[in-house]
Amino acid sequence: MSSVVVSSIFESTLSDIQDPYLGRDLMAAGVVKGVEVKDSEIIISLRFGYRISAEHSKKLSDIIIDRLLPHANGKLIRIGIDWKINTHLAQAGLKGIAGIRNIIAVASGKGGVGKSTVALNLALSLQREGARVGILDADIYGPSQPLMLGINERPILREDKRLSPVLKYDLQTMSIGYLVDEAAAMIWRGPMVSSALQQLLGETAWDDLDYLIVDLPPGTGDIQLTLAQKIPVSGVVVVTTPQEMALLDARKAIVMFQKLDMAVLGVVENMSAYRCTHCGHAENIFGFEGGEKLSRQFGVPLLGRLPLDIRIREQSDLGVPLVINDPSGLITTDYCEIARRVSAALSLRPRDYRLSFTTKSV
Repeated sequence: MSSVVVSSIFESTLSDIQDPYLGRDLMAAGVVKGVEVKDSEIIISLRFGYRISAEHSKKLSDIIIDRLLPHANGKLIRIGIDWKINTHLAQAGLKGIAGIRNIIAVASGKGGVGKSTVALNLALSLQREGARVGILDADIYGPSQPLMLGINERPILREDKRLSPVLKYDLQTMSIGYLVDEAAAMIWRGPMVSSALQQLLGETAWDDLDYLIVDLPPGTGDIQLTLAQKIPVSGVVVVTTPQEMALLDARKAIVMFQKLDMAVLGVVENMSAYRCTHCGHAENIFGFEGGEKLSRQFGVPLLGRLPLDIRIREQSDLGVPLVINDPSGLITTDYCEIARRVSAALSLRPRDYRLSFTTKSV
């Protein structure tokens, strides 16, 4: 059998193998970079646009080899997998920020749904997956990231008049809360808030970030609209609880982002269910499958569900996020799964070819 025929058979077989995080087959997702047929071996080269873990890489390699072995004619099959986090396009007309490949906004239409907690643990989970990550607290009126990170210091002003991001858990962070007294009330009008946010974003010396998570303030009013129009966002994650009251406002947020031509990467359903620590009984206090209804209505992925758990609140108040405090726990696993789905969904977005970055191997 000729190498051309073997290559064609292999490519056809690869088109039947789906990556669970991309939600597409390997050929359609564009991750197959080559099928090389040699005298004694066949080399399959794959490159993913998100950080693929060693565990996932092995599982995928085993599946590929199992499917291709009957067509290999006794040749050794070798699978080469690497990954490269590319820069993806933001809203039309908005330029990227130096030192940042992609900005991912975490938003909610309503306050009190745990958006800031999700944003921080998402950032830490992306970092655990091997990416370089930062977080910007964009809630000028009520910054919460300093408390949840346990940071009580001011950023350093560099010689070039830019601020060095404050490092915590190897995460690059910035917040208005670092610059003002925590008891001070920010009595600012919309234009001042917008200007302050742009300064925090553009005048911070972000260092080679794959992702900057921007924790947006809740709502869909003038301030949120202005911020959304001025921040070059590659994708948006919308956080909601299952209850209809939260879903009403989450719908408004998604509509706003779609009107602004901002890519909604998916929905996170927070406080999905409460499981009793004594008897194990699970109860849907805030409703059932609200996030799934939202994802179906707008045709966006349901990125995951997170439980109502007292440890999430306790660790946030202590300044030690759950992903850090309980790295092998079930909730941390949930956060990491969401992080993979977010980064995989972003990898399918149109790329910005003005910048190039390093390829990394598994």
